[in-house]
Amino acid sequence: MTVLIAGGGIGGLALALSLHQIGVPVKVFESVAELKPLGVGINVLPHAVRELIELGLLDKLDASGVRTRELAYFSKHGKPIWSEPRGLEAGYKWPQFSIHRGTLQQILLDTALERLGRDNILTSHHLTGWTETADGVRADFVDRATGKAAGTYEGAILIAADGIHSAAREKLYPNEGPPIWNGRILWRGVTPAKAFLTGRSMIMAGHEILKFVCYPISKEADANGNHLINWVAERHMPPTYQWRREDYNRTARLEEFLPWFETWQFDWLDVPALIRNCPHAYEYPLVDRDPVSQWTFGRVTLMGDAAHPMYPIGSNGASQAILDARVITREILAHGPTQAALLAYEAERRPATTDLVLLNRKNGPEQVMQLVEERAPDGYKVVTDVLSQKELEDIAANYKRVAGFQVEALNAKPPIVSKDARAGA
Repeated sequence: MTVLIAGGGIGGLALALSLHQIGVPVKVFESVAELKPLGVGINVLPHAVRELIELGLLDKLDASGVRTRELAYFSKHGKPIWSEPRGLEAGYKWPQFSIHRGTLQQILLDTALERLGRDNILTSHHLTGWTETADGVRADFVDRATGKAAGTYEGAILIAADGIHSAAREKLYPNEGPPIWNGRILWRGVTPAKAFLTGRSMIMAGHEILKFVCYPISKEADANGNHLINWVAERHMPPTYQWRREDYNRTARLEEFLPWFETWQFDWLDVPALIRNCPHAYEYPLVDRDPVSQWTFGRVTLMGDAAHPMYPIGSNGASQAILDARVITREILAHGPTQAALLAYEAERRPATTDLVLLNRKNGPEQVMQLVEERAPDGYKVVTDVLSQKELEDIAANYKRVAGFQVEALNAKPPIVSKDARAGA
């Protein structure tokens, strides 16, 4: 009955907690020696928050994150394009949270250690391969730091939640190559600064070539009245730019990107000050992979970024991994830890996430900023001189539909897995 999970990130840990919730034994294998709260800010959308609440995590999310109140788009001049309420303010039954990625992972890890026990969450275990047995799967692991074998484990099924550089996906698709870079670079950081707009606003300003995103990820102000503000500066680089692929997650140099944002001093936000005052910023390439035609091979399947890595547009990466975890759990409830459960999971999730990967390549709901830039690069008085209200509403509604978080439709659905569900019940 034991389910083997390769990967101890947000998706893998959400799956482990979900399976434990229904009484299915699980072991998690993580490549690194120590799981640390790394990264920067992310958003968890209402359909994923609903599932975390079913796992009993609402109080921990509230203690560590910010309930996002609105999402607002602006031009490069700081002029409003579109804004919409989010979470409870939008009429959802569940909030949306802005939170540090590392904090969310730590919440999941601490809860998993408490509920599953440390013996079921193994670090320094990197997946190297697997073989199917008469009634399950046997997975082999190595300690990447030493190169020594870390053990062989048997289970009913193996689920690869090991990220965009998935070892399992590489074995299943050996000719795929590295992730696809689309020419954009992200510079990301977290800066102590004063609250802006509602104090719980997520904003995006600019257009497809040059963009700035920021939102608070700490609810309480410090002694100086500052909150932690997560920000992302993005530029679509010219064709001559030489990206050093081996430096996937390197420390950012402010002089390389700050000049493009020096004039972005709006009456409601000082962008260059946020960048200058950041203690430590990082550089990331904007990458994804082409959707594949199959995730499940026998008793092995892919989930999260191993299955459908996507651009961080529309705040959907972590949320989709959580949804994967809950659908897998629901199907194991229905079919047991079998290939049938994995095939049912894939039949639902692969088409949905394929559509989302492709829509994110077209900038998802951020299309409104590019349309404004193309039609009025020198500015405008009111946005409806440039974009009709119907265009604005249709773009926002279509993204919610594809991503699966339309208000009425989501509110009408029960959770994917109820907190009271039990295997064999």
